[in-house]
Amino acid sequence: MKKDEIIELLKEQIKELRDDNNRLLDQIDNLIKEVSSLKEALLQKGESLSKQQRLAKGLAKLVSNTSEQQHAPQPAMSEEERQKREAEKADKRKAGKNNGARRDMHYEMEEEEHVVYPDDPDFDINKARLFTTTPRICVRYECVPMRFIKHVYKIHTYAQDGRLFEGKTPVSAFLNSSYDGSFIAGLMELRYIQSLPVERIINYFESHGFMLKKPTAHKLIEKASGLFENLYKCIRQTALSDPYKAADETYYKILVPEKNSKGKGVRKGYLWVVVGINTRMIYLLYDDGSRSERVILNELGGCKGIIQSDGYSPYRKLESDAYPHITRIPCLQHIKRKFIDCGENDPDAKRIVELINTLYQNEHKHKIGVDGWTVEQNLVHRKKYAPNILGEIKDVLDDIEEQRDLLPKSELQEAVTYLRNEWNAVVDIFNYGDTYLDNNIVERMNRYISLSRKNSLFFGSHKGAERGATLYTIALTCRMHKVNLFEYLTDVINRTAEWQPNTTLEKYRELLPDRWKKANG
Repeated sequence: MKKDEIIELLKEQIKELRDDNNRLLDQIDNLIKEVSSLKEALLQKGESLSKQQRLAKGLAKLVSNTSEQQHAPQPAMSEEERQKREAEKADKRKAGKNNGARRDMHYEMEEEEHVVYPDDPDFDINKARLFTTTPRICVRYECVPMRFIKHVYKIHTYAQDGRLFEGKTPVSAFLNSSYDGSFIAGLMELRYIQSLPVERIINYFESHGFMLKKPTAHKLIEKASGLFENLYKCIRQTALSDPYKAADETYYKILVPEKNSKGKGVRKGYLWVVVGINTRMIYLLYDDGSRSERVILNELGGCKGIIQSDGYSPYRKLESDAYPHITRIPCLQHIKRKFIDCGENDPDAKRIVELINTLYQNEHKHKIGVDGWTVEQNLVHRKKYAPNILGEIKDVLDDIEEQRDLLPKSELQEAVTYLRNEWNAVVDIFNYGDTYLDNNIVERMNRYISLSRKNSLFFGSHKGAERGATLYTIALTCRMHKVNLFEYLTDVINRTAEWQPNTTLEKYRELLPDRWKKANG
């Protein structure tokens, strides 16, 4: 054969081989698709079979239980047999991994997705074809502790057309300060939500790479208090204007120059706490640590609506004709606690506790806003169940007071007197459809003060306590609205850093936690 003929023959053979190769590749693709579809079908069938098995198992158990109920009970297992069975169950749970518990998927978390490819040196993604249509999912949770980053800005200035153009200096939390709002926010969160004393915060910062001096930390807290003054005033105004408020007071130790009877320069100072029930605003007031009625009457005397509190005498004065626009209602938990303190062996006190519990049981049958339950329906419900129970409580009180052997200073007499003084206010609770039976909403917030008191021991001065009242007001209001304090303070500090001191409270109202929206970027 001639050379040209040989070349043509080879070309035809190569062409045929390529066509065969393409046909084989197509067959492989079809086979891969068939395998994938078979795999999915098997998985679905397996899930269906598993479901049928679970249903059959449940039905068998139900039939078994019914059969056991119809027949005579089996003899009780011995202690050894019971322990053996429990051990077998424990082994089965461990064999199923995670000790039989369901995994918490943490849907509330920030999520990042990562695509993982094979890292075998022989793997070439350009040659490879997907074997499965859906990737295998694997989850890992990462903890990123507090990080400190030093941002260095090189700000350039240019001259153009007879003018100077200078880069803008980034906003700082305070004038001539190097601290960003996020730094102050981290400090505030640790101090007023995690309740860490300043010394421990400094140690925590140091362990994460930032050396913060104690005077600097205190100065930053002091300046933050001044920065938040208008925000504090706005929360106060909003809380006091709420038509339904709850009030209480709690104490904190304060360092003072004067020595007490033990020769120590420390005294109890009181923080007054007011919660706007509808607005969910929490306002703390500190007035040189005074628990005088003057403080709270001056603060609440001009208010209107309902105020709920315990039976402390300044609060009870709000029921008088001097405050015609206020209706005070009490805390049933405080009343109940008085009778619990009488002991389990006192049948009269025990009966009062049982009747108060009955009020709660009836109240918990419905919840406003759940299943369409309204305030009006709740008032009708209260009018049905409350009068008879209150009447029975009053009868028990009358029976107790008729006892001649009741000592004037006994715990039972004190409990009876407390309830008698609160009686009209107790009845008033059930004249509304949306009032609470107790003051627990304030008590829960006071726990943060209590925790800080145990950790920090004291405020360094009256001024320190005033700053604490300001910052706790903001921190606890964020807590009530489920707002992340760190994100909130970072945004608010950076956003208001250039606001003038005379900025109206109406502008700050839009930054309160119930209306706050994080700035973009």
